[in-house]
Amino acid sequence: MTALLWLGAAGLMLFVLTFLIDGATRPGYRPVRHPVSALALGGRGWVQAVNFVLCGALVTAGAVGLLATSAGWLAAPVGCLGLGLVASGLFPMDPVRGYPPGTPEGDPEVLSRTHQLHDAAGAVVFLAMPVSAFVGALVLDGAAWRIGSAAVGVLLLVLNHLFTRAWTEDWPRTGLVQRATIITAWAWLAWTFVHLAGGHAVSLPGLDG
Repeated sequence: MTALLWLGAAGLMLFVLTFLIDGATRPGYRPVRHPVSALALGGRGWVQAVNFVLCGALVTAGAVGLLATSAGWLAAPVGCLGLGLVASGLFPMDPVRGYPPGTPEGDPEVLSRTHQLHDAAGAVVFLAMPVSAFVGALVLDGAAWRIGSAAVGVLLLVLNHLFTRAWTEDWPRTGLVQRATIITAWAWLAWTFVHLAGGHAVSLPGLDG
């Protein structure tokens, strides 16, 4: 089960590395303004779509691995996060706000069913982020981990609020706010996976391996 925790951590790190490199090299894409999900559009859109699904699958595997640790209660919110990422890759958003190139700067008057499903999946992901941190504050061993996880949960609530405002009001730095939110959550969860994989796992009947 320890291997599943390492897979979860690897998936999170690969996700961030992929969207940073792809966003920096994609013609017409502006990382400071455009959301990560917009990378799933256009000719290279398959890269981010696969990134969503692969990261989601690995995070879900990591959630299964959490069941064999002293922090087993974390498995539920982390599993929801992973499945939300998979759905985000399967249901891409509509072209919006100038991307892909040639798309009008505003939002479409009518959003497709696929976009609506993407939004629902995103809501699950962004809710699961602070919930996971707050659950971590309750179940992780050690004062430092509990206090740190609680602080991350509060920070993620603030960042989620800022991202919601940024997206609704079309701030010119919407993408930057979203990236700060994702990287904060991913860093905490990846480090939690690594921490629990590094000798803090416990054996549960039927879950050894």
